[in-house]
Amino acid sequence: MNIHKYIVISFILLFFFSCKEEKPVPQLAEKIEVREWKPEDTRSLTGLTVKRGLKEKTALATPGYVMIQPPESTKTHIINLDGKVIHTWEGELAVVNQYLKENGNLVRLEVDTDFPTFAAGGQAGRIREYDWDGNILWDFEWADEDELIHHDIELLPNGNILAISYEAKSQKEVIEAGRDPKHVSKAGLWPDKIIEIKPSGPTGGEIVWEWHMWDHLVQDHDPTKNNYGILAENPRKINFNVHGPEFPPMTEEQVQQGIKMGMMTGNATVDNQHSDFTHTNAIAYNAELDQIVISVPAYSEIMIIDHGTTIEEAKGSTGGRWGHGGDLLYRWGNPVNYGKGSKADRKLFFEHDIKWIPKGYPGEGHLMVFNNDIEHPDNKVPSMWAVLMTSKSPEVEAPVGVLGNHSAVFEFVPPTNSEGAYILEEDGTFGPEGPLWTYTAPDKYSFYSAFVSGAHRMKNGNTLITSGAKGRLMEVTPDQKIVWEYWNPYNDQYRMPDGTVASPIGPFKYMQYRATHFTEDFPAFEGKDLAPLSEQPKPFIFKMPPPAVAQDSIQ
Repeated sequence: MNIHKYIVISFILLFFFSCKEEKPVPQLAEKIEVREWKPEDTRSLTGLTVKRGLKEKTALATPGYVMIQPPESTKTHIINLDGKVIHTWEGELAVVNQYLKENGNLVRLEVDTDFPTFAAGGQAGRIREYDWDGNILWDFEWADEDELIHHDIELLPNGNILAISYEAKSQKEVIEAGRDPKHVSKAGLWPDKIIEIKPSGPTGGEIVWEWHMWDHLVQDHDPTKNNYGILAENPRKINFNVHGPEFPPMTEEQVQQGIKMGMMTGNATVDNQHSDFTHTNAIAYNAELDQIVISVPAYSEIMIIDHGTTIEEAKGSTGGRWGHGGDLLYRWGNPVNYGKGSKADRKLFFEHDIKWIPKGYPGEGHLMVFNNDIEHPDNKVPSMWAVLMTSKSPEVEAPVGVLGNHSAVFEFVPPTNSEGAYILEEDGTFGPEGPLWTYTAPDKYSFYSAFVSGAHRMKNGNTLITSGAKGRLMEVTPDQKIVWEYWNPYNDQYRMPDGTVASPIGPFKYMQYRATHFTEDFPAFEGKDLAPLSEQPKPFIFKMPPPAVAQDSIQ
């Protein structure tokens, strides 16, 4: 999340929502009355006071285990459907993301303790592979002043690993590339690239393939600069002048206060507030198509590129399996970014966790994404964070319209021709018009996570959903009934060596980036002791800071 936006949202959510009493969770009924949202409705967006652990387990819950990651922690847990921890990996570094291999090894994306440049949620820098007993088998570092892996990785069938990486570009470089100077941070910008790492030895890794956003930009701001073109005539290029709403610049004092409160990371500065301008947060791979999909939430789009290119072809617009080089094969979510449609045509809103549904699963080959921050149609008032920026009082009234935003899980099908290529419609846009399947709450507005989160299809057709901001996990059926529900109770309060947070968390003390369900016959579990640990991890109990502390924190 954009640093400036994150800190202000966190202030608001802490003071407006976290102290509200949670209502008891109702038992599921066959019919649920859907009522209209009303301005007086309130929702706890942080879940700080909710009773945690197992909420619901029905006979329809899919047997198996769920992998979770406590926030502010060096641990990864696997729990059973009763919410009991059956296995834990504990390392030295904070965890961003993790993947369990069929052989029982765990590959984790972790936060390096020493990198000088980057500051945003999801920053990482290390990939480590552990055996079942927690021994480190591979420790790869990609963290320096110019580059940093972040947010997500993907394990490839050949044993290689795809990773998202920032690459720092100076203020001068990005202006010459056609970025509007009004939207260039003093520290420059951090466009993303994708690297494919071939592990070697205990710490080595060879970069065998790479793709750079920097090679596929278009801009219609300045004809005297690089990458100039008409957006609507370049739908396979990335508009370099997409940017978020304007905020007053933060002062050094505000930045330091944000770091102190855990709403910003230690590398945050006045000069790099908007350097993370894309915030790419998820990556997945389709072996049959040899394609990569990424989630770019600052653009509210998902984008697909061709992995079947050489490194040289990936720099250009020709070649590769699908003939477009490293240009976009497909994009979906916000056609305004490439000069088409209007605000009404937007489908995605700061989305997370894009992935293909695996072969052999219901919906195989379709795409699934967590659509975080869908705007309420009556949201015509100033945003709540803009209002807070003009007031020093935590009692300021939050605008009603913003409180109507909600989340959804989308399953959608990109239109393709007989050869499997994505169809660019006659109007110059990529379909579809909307999702094939959607999950929202019956009242719509009680299911909301403005950031993180994820969802994945299960083999029986159910879907495991992570409503990440408050750490809520749900297994839902195709007809949207909840058959299992669990709220993460853990937070280990890990801190970096300098005492700062590894990733911004603010008041979201129980948040989950994503969770993963495994069936009982998943090969990693063969021959393993899967009984609940005799000593269960100690739950974290949140205590609201005294009002005086809260008041001082926003002065």
